[in-house]
Amino acid sequence: MSETGKHKEPAPQELQQLLTLLRTRFMKNPARHKGIEWETVQQKLESNRLKLRSLFEMERTGGEPDVVASDSTTGQIVFNDCSPETPKERRNLCYDREALDSRKEFKPSGSATDMAAAMGIELLTEEEYLHLQTLGDFDTKTSSWIKTPADIRKLGGAIFGDRRFGRVFIYHNGASSYYAVRGFRGSLRV
Repeated sequence: MSETGKHKEPAPQELQQLLTLLRTRFMKNPARHKGIEWETVQQKLESNRLKLRSLFEMERTGGEPDVVASDSTTGQIVFNDCSPETPKERRNLCYDREALDSRKEFKPSGSATDMAAAMGIELLTEEEYLHLQTLGDFDTKTSSWIKTPADIRKLGGAIFGDRRFGRVFIYHNGASSYYAVRGFRGSLRV
């Protein structure tokens, strides 16, 4: 998918393959979603084609989405990218459009927030990122941009996280920076 949202509409058989893949991943990783039944997840997905398209894009770009929570207030099921490293097709991006526009030379191909918006997903918050890290060891060789609080962003910074030395770290960097090993993980509520 491009940042502008122009993408190939998944064919019905591709969406069916995606549902099968999501079910298999869900069954292989029960610790990620204790107390949530696949039938509930499938019902929600089958009744919301737009969310299925977003999950298709998460999968297509290397995110390996899986259920990580349910919201008891809204009843929504929460998917996060659960690939061991930040998704391969979502790396080498600065943080947001403002950061991209501020670069005079050596611009990256896009920004994390623009790409997430085009996919219909959100960047993980710091809280969501820390929760994901309780479910496994993620980003041991890469790092992921995290939804940055407005006060930090106003000062030109952005935050990202990774796991090194058996610990999870949240760091800061200039929002216009980009690296081959830094991407972003998405969250989708269904």
